[in-house]
Amino acid sequence: MTPPGPDPHADRRGILFVLSSPSGAGKTTLSRKLLAKDPAFTLSVSATTRPPRSGETEGMDYFFVSRQRFEAMVAGGELLEHAAVFGNSYGTPRGPVEAAIRSGRDVLFDVDWQGAQQLRNSDLAALVVTVFILPPSIAALEERLRSRGQDSGAVIAGRMARARDEISHWAEYDYVLINDDLATCHSRIGTIIAAERQRRERQKWLQPHTDALYAEFVAWAGDQCE
Repeated sequence: MTPPGPDPHADRRGILFVLSSPSGAGKTTLSRKLLAKDPAFTLSVSATTRPPRSGETEGMDYFFVSRQRFEAMVAGGELLEHAAVFGNSYGTPRGPVEAAIRSGRDVLFDVDWQGAQQLRNSDLAALVVTVFILPPSIAALEERLRSRGQDSGAVIAGRMARARDEISHWAEYDYVLINDDLATCHSRIGTIIAAERQRRERQKWLQPHTDALYAEFVAWAGDQCE
């Protein structure tokens, strides 16, 4: 009797899925849509030295820590990646990410190019998939920043200056998308995820299944000799 085929959605290695973009290009909105529609994903919650903003929740938006505690986490190897952004430090605690992977979840990272690079250089590099989101134009990027109504002109100018540096790192990513239409960009991210989940090296069931096939060949060859 031929055994049933493997479930392609089960028994696979999880992925560490990185979304990066300059501020205003849509990374946060795309991340929220992905988390809302794909239950296999969990969000990597960063630690930060900046104070919480109104409405933010400890452990859900960020882990808010003192600068001294953050430096101790860096020294103790507790962070997979870390970077300084606009005068504050941000980093990814290792423990929750490793726990998610052990439980078979995929982990979404909302980090900049420095964080993506450090994840690529970590001991979890084989699980990392990186996507960079570009704006359709610089004028559109500035308009998105201004339309949020959250930042002063000086802050927006700083974000635009940083955007130029961030965009210069686009070629370091596995995939690059232009967010000229949110629904289309979200759909393309879904296509990337579906393909990455099917990669040979992520399928834990594949080696046992091929071993079983070869065992069947041996049995079949034996039957032909009788």
